[in-house]
Amino acid sequence: MTNNVKGFSERLHNVIPGGAHTYSRGDDQFPFNAPDILERGEGCYVFDPAGNKFLDYGMGLRSVNIGYGNKEIADVVYKEALKGNNLTRASLTELEAAELFVSTIPTVEMVKFAKHGSTVTTAAMKLARAYTGKKYIAVPREQPFFSFDDWFIGTTVLKRGVLEVVADFTLLFNYNNIESLEMLFEKYPNQIAGVMLEAATTLTPCDNSCSKSEKSNCASCPNSKLNFLHKVKALCLSNDTLFILDEMITGFRWNLKGAQSFFGIEPDLTTFGKAMANGFAVAALGGKRDIMELGSIKTKGAERVFLTSTTHGAEMSALAAYIKTSEILIRDKVIDHFWKYGQYLINSFNALAKSRGIEEHIYMEGYPCSPNYIVKDSDKQISMAYRTLFAEKMLESNVLMPYIAISASHTDAELDITLTAAEKAMNTLVQALNDKSVGQYLKSPVIKPVFRKFN
Repeated sequence: MTNNVKGFSERLHNVIPGGAHTYSRGDDQFPFNAPDILERGEGCYVFDPAGNKFLDYGMGLRSVNIGYGNKEIADVVYKEALKGNNLTRASLTELEAAELFVSTIPTVEMVKFAKHGSTVTTAAMKLARAYTGKKYIAVPREQPFFSFDDWFIGTTVLKRGVLEVVADFTLLFNYNNIESLEMLFEKYPNQIAGVMLEAATTLTPCDNSCSKSEKSNCASCPNSKLNFLHKVKALCLSNDTLFILDEMITGFRWNLKGAQSFFGIEPDLTTFGKAMANGFAVAALGGKRDIMELGSIKTKGAERVFLTSTTHGAEMSALAAYIKTSEILIRDKVIDHFWKYGQYLINSFNALAKSRGIEEHIYMEGYPCSPNYIVKDSDKQISMAYRTLFAEKMLESNVLMPYIAISASHTDAELDITLTAAEKAMNTLVQALNDKSVGQYLKSPVIKPVFRKFN
């Protein structure tokens, strides 16, 4: 990286708590040689104010799945803005977006749009309580974020400013451990309103008999009914509890119809966001009609549930971006591209590590549509210090890889750039592992977890 613009960090922290509006964009999440600030994006590249160009794998916190600055999407956004963008009553664009969402996701009969994931996950929790008349919500402790609201964030170490009495009604179980959830149902009989979880992240709900790298659709697998998701749903059914899938990360990446379609599972309620609209702010709560209609105003005499009521939830420009993004995903077979690109990246990355004898210290894993890379120290323990070193060295080749979110704009050319950078970074990693010390090679403070109690 040359002529990097630095010095923006102080200005950012002077006016924005945390220096950014999402903690995962903060200084403590990147090596020292990452740009302090970005000016624009184009395709799968981002640029700082000095014009330095970086191949990006963060892709707007996974929200950009087509590419930065896509003209087709920008054009429809502009047209909607000229129509007024936010009208006094429901807009035609709002209706068309809702009908598209309901027709796309088979388990959704009604939908409410919002601007971010925390709003819709909290709304799902409220609906579950209203529908069942019960008070507890259960979530997996391995999945770190569902909402910034007290009901969830109070279950983490970040308890300052949180009403514990609210957080006390959220219960934790272990993903892929059905016994831990069964124990909650036994401890709180007829009191759990909903179980909320992500279908998959780096963890798979399927057992070891399946090879996720070779599966294009787990719903067709004869063993799919035995996976963890189906076990959770069966437990929910037997306890009159709502089964809620959060598709913030998996939605519009695993499958156009969601990871729920990929895994062949039908939730009662489901939440989407991030990649719905190629970086524009859209989130959605959808589900079965009899549950969703609790938020309606049409049933005479029914006690009302004040679900979500957001001024900007149906912003026309963002919903038009969602409609156009869906069109491009289908037309250009973008999700197929995610799987192919990711599989080649995983195989090639792991081959580079194996050729250097460090395949047990750095490797890619997970579903090809959403790979994850793991870095371990000389004792084969997961290490944030060694991961920071790898990320720092990737940035020396102008590759920004805090994690891996693939877009339609990542092509064979970007694969070559990525693997060339990874090869150089691994050479340094070999030296650090041989010396059993990362200190002399690492120039950055070690990247810190977002969910930590102290700065």
